[in-house]
Amino acid sequence: MAKLALIYGMRLLPEEDLSEVKDATVVLKNGRTARVTMHLIEGTKEEIEATFHESVAAFFEMYPEI
Repeated sequence: MAKLALIYGMRLLPEEDLSEVKDATVVLKNGRTARVTMHLIEGTKEEIEATFHESVAAFFEMYPEI
């Protein structure tokens, strides 16, 4: 299996300051682009942390071959 690269970003902001979340763009070596869907998790620190862990686990469940 080839080595993989997991791309992610995190930023905590006050919920009331958030207006919009947009996709990010990745540029590949061959010049093509790929979109990275950004996810929003709202709640307390504990709620965000628990949901984040569940989301990461579910993400890797989508790729059982790796």
